[in-house]
This record gives sequence, C-alpha cells and structure tokens, in this order.
Amino acid sequence: MENEVLLKTEFRDLKLFRRGKVRDVYDLGDKLLIVSTDRISCFDVILPSGIPSKGKVLTSVSTFWFDFIKDIIPHHLITADVEKYPSEVKKYKKDLVGRSMLVLKTKALPVECVVRGYLSGSGWKEYKQGQSVCSIKLPAGLKESDKLDQPIFTPSTKADVGHDENVSQEYIEGFLGRDMAEKLKKTSIEVYSRARDYALQKGIIIADTKFEFGIQNNQLIIIDEVLTPDSSRFWPLEDYRPGQAQPSFDKQFVRDYLETLVWDKTPPGPALPKEIIARTTEKYLEAHRKLTGKELK
Repeated sequence: MENEVLLKTEFRDLKLFRRGKVRDVYDLGDKLLIVSTDRISCFDVILPSGIPSKGKVLTSVSTFWFDFIKDIIPHHLITADVEKYPSEVKKYKKDLVGRSMLVLKTKALPVECVVRGYLSGSGWKEYKQGQSVCSIKLPAGLKESDKLDQPIFTPSTKADVGHDENVSQEYIEGFLGRDMAEKLKKTSIEVYSRARDYALQKGIIIADTKFEFGIQNNQLIIIDEVLTPDSSRFWPLEDYRPGQAQPSFDKQFVRDYLETLVWDKTPPGPALPKEIIARTTEKYLEAHRKLTGKELK
C-alpha cells in the first residue's frame, strides 16, 4: 500500500488549470479534470508524506454525496468513469482511475460556505472569547463539542495561499448581494442538515463542513468536493463525549501528531512516521466504509 501514493500529476499535453493543496486541476475547455492526489495539508502546509488511498476516498465520498443531494442543488460532476473521459485524457488512466472527476467549468464564487452543527475548532476558540462565532451570538454555558440547537452558517474568504478568514453574512452580502448570500446560507444549511442526519444513522457525527459553489449558465451549482474527511469534521458517534475534543475520522489525527513536534507550522513540513501514515489511511477508509456502505475498490 505504501507504493500506491500519488503526490503529483504530470500530464504534459493537458493544460494545468491550478495545483491546489490536494488537487491537480486541468483545463479541458468547457470542462475541468480534477485529480485528487494523496497529498495532505495541515496548518496550510503540504506535508512531504502522502496518505495512501486518500485521493480515492475523497473522490468516492464526493461522488456519493453529489448523488445524495442532487435534488437540493445541482452539482458540477459529469462523470468519474475514466472510460467516458475525452480521448486525450484516457491515456493517463493509470493515474486517474478512482481518483478523478470530469466536471463542468463554472465561475467559482469567492467564499467558503462553512456550516457548524457542533462547537469545535476555531468556533470553540472564538466562543470562549465572547460567546459568539462569526458575529452569531450563542447561548452561555456551552462546552467544547456541544451540539448547537440549530446549525449556523459561518462563511469565510477563500485563500489559495495561507489562511481563510472568517467573515459575517453581511460581509458576503456586500460583494455577492443579499439574494445570493441568503441562497448560499439556506442551501448550505439544508445540504449539511440532510447529510448530518444520514451520517448519524451510519455512526458518524458531521460536526462541521464547508462547501464551494459556482455559477454555470446563470445557475447556482455546488462544486469542488462535498462532505469529505478533508472538508468536514467527522466524529465517531460511539465515542462522542461533549466537554472535550473528539476523536475523528479526518486529518485531525495528523494535526494532533504534529502538535507534539517542535515545528513552527511553516514550510517545509515534517515527514510523517509510517505508523501515523498507516493509521491515517485506516481513518479515511473507515469513514468511506461507514458512509457509503462499501469497501473502497
């Protein structure tokens, strides 16, 4: 399994659109080819170690959710079947099978649509300072990891480099307009709520997540990845104990390890030990199995 790691794609006769922290995206005209590598980013630093099967988990989980929410919001996925890709792409089949998506090209909106159903992470840190998260006042006396009475929408700016910045709903209205900002909020909460209820039945708490949206033919559609262990905070239901940090299925496991090191969280990132890599792969595979009911092919 250690050999099954793809850290970077080099498709020299395809036009590279962008290379993100995890994904390599190629421009095919009116479509994009998104390849999920096995890179892992923590504290906005891409680590030198890959996580086997990670890219395939992200792709498979996203395609599962795209189908699950398609009656709420259209999505950008055309197909994840390499045999249906354009001929100039098929020759890279070895690096594409199971970890790539052919999608519509859209005008991406410059906002991360974050929904929080539980008080954790940066939300918990902010709450401790003033009983609010992104200007949303919350009840007094909440503990770390407490479930919120209702999910809250806490958008942030999108940063290709560095940290995203939490902003208010009013800030989003300022550059997208009130109608679009309200639609993003309503849709994000609806998608999160449905997915949260489904995941609970499978033994997973989705504590929070983030979505991205784009405009295609004047229509709002959901893009990028959806409700994956990279874009969401997944907790095992059976171990849930409010009042403390929770064990997770996502890369929090790697973050926790990195916090034990003497490292200033700037590049270059440290290599991960084999046992951390292996256990992280297990976390991703378990999340996939619980959510989809299938073993990763």
